[in-house]
Amino acid sequence: MKSFLKEFKAFAMRGNVIDLAVGVIIGGAFQKIVSSLVNDVIMPLISLLTKGTDFSGRFIVLGAGEFETAEEAQAAGAAILTYGNFISAVIDFLIMAFVIFLFVKGINKLSELGKKKEEVPAAPTTKKCPYCKTEIPIDAVKCPHCISELEIKEAE
Repeated sequence: MKSFLKEFKAFAMRGNVIDLAVGVIIGGAFQKIVSSLVNDVIMPLISLLTKGTDFSGRFIVLGAGEFETAEEAQAAGAAILTYGNFISAVIDFLIMAFVIFLFVKGINKLSELGKKKEEVPAAPTTKKCPYCKTEIPIDAVKCPHCISELEIKEAE
């Protein structure tokens, strides 16, 4: 039993688990913000574009009877297919996914600004003569100082 508790403690205190817990908590708070954006800002605009259509009120009765609202049909015990709720959920998901995409894209852009771009070192233009140790052009085949013949190394 002690071994099990020790193993659980090691698991729970691992950095990834704590990071995940923080992510879930922040995600829950962020979900409220995105839901408010969707319900209070974007869905009214969509409703305006669709001339006031409220998708959540759309349903089909799967049997006999005609009802004005889904609540009336449910109260009467009728089987109904509330496809409007599904459409609303899909729209909600797409908008939330798009907002999260924009948020992550913005965060990535900000993190790139903070990083210094690593400069790639330029290819060497000089080398040392193995005989007189003087700096000479990299493509020299004869040292201009000591007139030694230099080995030509093939590029790898």
